[in-house]
Amino acid sequence: MTVLLPSGETVPVLGMGTWMMADDPTGRDDEIDALRTGLDLGLTLIDTAEMYGSGRSETLVGEAIGNRRDEVFLVSKVLPSNASTRGTVSACEASLRRLGTDRLDLYLLHWRGTVPLARTLDGFAALVDAGKIRHWGVSNLDLDDMRELTALPGFCQTNQILYNLTRRGPEHDLLPWHAAAGIPIMAYSPVEQGRLLDSPALAAVASRHDATPAQIALAWVLRLPHVTAIPKAGTPDHVRENARARDLTLSPEDLADLDHAFPPPTGPSPLAML
Repeated sequence: MTVLLPSGETVPVLGMGTWMMADDPTGRDDEIDALRTGLDLGLTLIDTAEMYGSGRSETLVGEAIGNRRDEVFLVSKVLPSNASTRGTVSACEASLRRLGTDRLDLYLLHWRGTVPLARTLDGFAALVDAGKIRHWGVSNLDLDDMRELTALPGFCQTNQILYNLTRRGPEHDLLPWHAAAGIPIMAYSPVEQGRLLDSPALAAVASRHDATPAQIALAWVLRLPHVTAIPKAGTPDHVRENARARDLTLSPEDLADLDHAFPPPTGPSPLAML
């Protein structure tokens, strides 16, 4: 199961996030094992960022992938405070050193700050020309920002946003725009950092599928053909649980029950962030 990028490449519909990885040294071995288990299961898209643990997450990812770098579609992100033309290049070079690699497959602007988007794109272009990134994209950009971005030169590959059953605002206008533009969405926190898991509605749907609430929440995000999801899992067992969500297909009854418990938006709303 894959999603097509504007570049013509495909990426797995389900990848692995690393936000808050490497924050607790006692969990390091489990986190490395989790990432390696995910690669074994085909979850070869790994997302990280210079912000995560002030670079510690990138260092952990680099250790985890080791000599398997060529198996990975590797994503990292530049902070808006570093997103000037020169700052973007310098930040990327620092991320590459921490990750122990010579290139990123995708480099994202983490969210919009005060630097004009054109200056950030100039930095991305310089990195592409130098072979240090293969593609670029953005994160946490709402509809007006995306319209402004796509009027500039270059080809955005994705917009990474907060999207899950409790964060359905993008369905009103942002997701339809992305579908029409052919720019996929990458959903972070697809299980709302675990806060969704006590939902009786999710439990009821899960019981029909002999699945867990987390698997149903992931399957719901993955129901759309232009959406990938990057849940974070800190243990191999958690990764295996997530991976099984790829095999679930929700029925019209399931979707109706989840709509009742988590109503879709009735109008526009600002894009939420965590």
